[in-house]
Amino acid sequence: MEVTVKLKHLRVTARKAREVVDLIRGKTAVDAKVLLSFATRKSAVPILKLLNSATASAKHDFQIDEENLYVSKTTVDEGPTLKRWHAMSRGRAYPIMKRSAHVTIVLSEISPKKEENTKEIKIIKEVKVRKVKAKKIVKKNKK
Repeated sequence: MEVTVKLKHLRVTARKAREVVDLIRGKTAVDAKVLLSFATRKSAVPILKLLNSATASAKHDFQIDEENLYVSKTTVDEGPTLKRWHAMSRGRAYPIMKRSAHVTIVLSEISPKKEENTKEIKIIKEVKVRKVKAKKIVKKNKK
């Protein structure tokens, strides 16, 4: 079962949000929450809220425990850019690009591991092992 959540118009550049999202890809939901709570980036807080929303949706809609979820897929796409102008001397103006991002997180359920088929080993033929005395080995080594 998969749970998909989206956060649109996050006022952080997509490049900076990707650094945070790359930390949690492939991790369990519990580990991802711990990583995001200690991340120092600005985008870590809204992404943590998004992850909490995804786990709550999985628990409410599909009755899946948080321990059985992992972050299977994450994407960060560019959102709309707000274009502003910064006034400079001599009547000039320099552009200010206020970028935004769209974040998508997909949580999947951890599938139970398949048990390996253990094959029984059949004894075909018993072989007699002869015992060698230590004195014979010592005599051979001395020669």
